[in-house]
Amino acid sequence: MKKVIGIGEMAISNNHNDTIKTFALGSCVGITAYSPLQKVGGIIHIALPRPARIEDANKRYCYYATTGVPYFIHQFSRKYGCAENELVIRIFGGANSTRQNDTFNVGKRNLEIIQHILNDLNLKIRYAEIGETVSRTIELEVGSGDINIWHQKMII
Repeated sequence: MKKVIGIGEMAISNNHNDTIKTFALGSCVGITAYSPLQKVGGIIHIALPRPARIEDANKRYCYYATTGVPYFIHQFSRKYGCAENELVIRIFGGANSTRQNDTFNVGKRNLEIIQHILNDLNLKIRYAEIGETVSRTIELEVGSGDINIWHQKMII
């Protein structure tokens, strides 16, 4: 079964026939986690580093790195019995804006905080395809842990 997640969403599966896909990772960051021992995989699509108000995080916790990343990682152990140290972590996205005077630098800020959170959780990033000015679509094959990546030049 193909599962598609949008911005601020996540999906985790232990069905070996499932694929999980998310589209258009520009400044957003997609994190994949995969347990080769348990054959459990998932993707979270993070939009922003942190919420402006705590109420925002309570409604859309996967939308923000500070709330979504810990929740996503902990679901592997809580729901599927995976040890966090067995997870293969890969990150995608965090693209730079094509605008000359982009003062927000959302992609760069997303990457910085996500890398910090993963480090605090003692999780090593095994693969990263980040930055540049390209939008990425990623798909995780749950049975194998393989990642398919499509690239598109960003035009703004």
